[in-house]
Amino acid sequence: MPVNESIFKAYDIRGLYPEEINEQSAYAIGRASARFLSARSVAVGRDMRNSSPSLKKSLIKGLTAEGTHVIDLDLASTPMVYFASSRLAVDAAMMVTASHNPAAYNGFKICRKNAVPVGAGTGLEEIKSLAVNGQWPDEKKAGQISSDNRIQDDYFNFIAKFFQALAGQKKKIVIDYGNAMGIFEQPIFDRLADGIKVIPLYDTYDGSFPNHEPNPLKTETLAALQKKVRAEKADLGFSYDGDADRIGFVDEQGAIVPMDFISGLLAGEVLKNHPGGLVLIDLRSSKAVREFIQAQGGRVELCRVGHSLIKKQMREQGAIFAGELSGHYYFQENQNAEMSTLAALLILNLLNRTGQPLSVHCQALKKYFHSGEINSEVMDKEAIMQRLKKKYADGQISELDGVRIDFPDWWFNVRPSNTEPALRLNLEGKTEEIKREKLAEVLALIRGGETI
Repeated sequence: MPVNESIFKAYDIRGLYPEEINEQSAYAIGRASARFLSARSVAVGRDMRNSSPSLKKSLIKGLTAEGTHVIDLDLASTPMVYFASSRLAVDAAMMVTASHNPAAYNGFKICRKNAVPVGAGTGLEEIKSLAVNGQWPDEKKAGQISSDNRIQDDYFNFIAKFFQALAGQKKKIVIDYGNAMGIFEQPIFDRLADGIKVIPLYDTYDGSFPNHEPNPLKTETLAALQKKVRAEKADLGFSYDGDADRIGFVDEQGAIVPMDFISGLLAGEVLKNHPGGLVLIDLRSSKAVREFIQAQGGRVELCRVGHSLIKKQMREQGAIFAGELSGHYYFQENQNAEMSTLAALLILNLLNRTGQPLSVHCQALKKYFHSGEINSEVMDKEAIMQRLKKKYADGQISELDGVRIDFPDWWFNVRPSNTEPALRLNLEGKTEEIKREKLAEVLALIRGGETI
């Protein structure tokens, strides 16, 4: 059975198990990755999905068939795999995971040494071609498989050292682990028990996700967390996604904090150690986030959506931190890769240092009125974007990612989906009235309600 081409996405490999992705494709991807990357050694981790152990086994079989030495990390969060890619003597690292997708999915994330991502334009097409079309010769002398008994402790200790406790006080936090890889991060909080009291939700591994999808971007998955924060009168709550490379926050009142607001607050903390540093925020973020970071002395650039694109821009421009509206937060400290628990600790540091709750800090960012992302099914995405550029030609136009057009009191961005006939709209106005008016106007254009 040939490898299914559709599982190769823009940033990773992902599909339904076993219809689209299976042990045969895992073996082929292992051989293709080792060959394309010329990898003498690769670190491999996996999440807790029911299919992950067998997919990891087949992936490793493919890697070692090319003579590659594999360091088997076994159960791991994606941030830990990125960390291992820089701390271990490896040429690449791979994670068996479907991230935030439902239980029926699985997949692979690939990076070179030092967490340099392998995605569209950086090698994933070549790996796809080899995996789909590869005629595998007889296996070479099999590469060795080993483990590393120190890397987990190194990872936990590395992150824990960033926490700044408040003498004589503990912060009470609720963590929704989602039955997923956030549980792997628990030892970090165990090390900080003198300053943090954790109230856990869904803290047993279960690849069927019996309580909710592990996806904090879907706000309905945060309902139990919100309720628990209020009931416990906690200082903060947060929820990891399936492989713990994304994180969503609720404040002490149980209100969901927009993920771009967290980008601004985290940037303020990072800038304390990097005065005047460059921060990247994805171009869908509120204008208030840019203004907030600039007020903290930071320089700000907009970036495209997608982790491989953001990491590349961070390296090229020397950014100290980047935040994405989907809850990915990127730190120089982890080779410009995600480190979600570090994000949580820095927010706790902010609360400890200022003595103010998270809701107060968010008030400074509630200046404008954002639509959130709105999807519209369309057939000719390019024609509609051209229509928008013509209609709003008097605005400041950027084509960094799709089309973004700025006016003094409102802006919008429209991005085409990579996988479906859809456009994704984000719009923000200086007032609620402007937001409503312009949202109706732009949606009418996108959905065919007006012609030029």
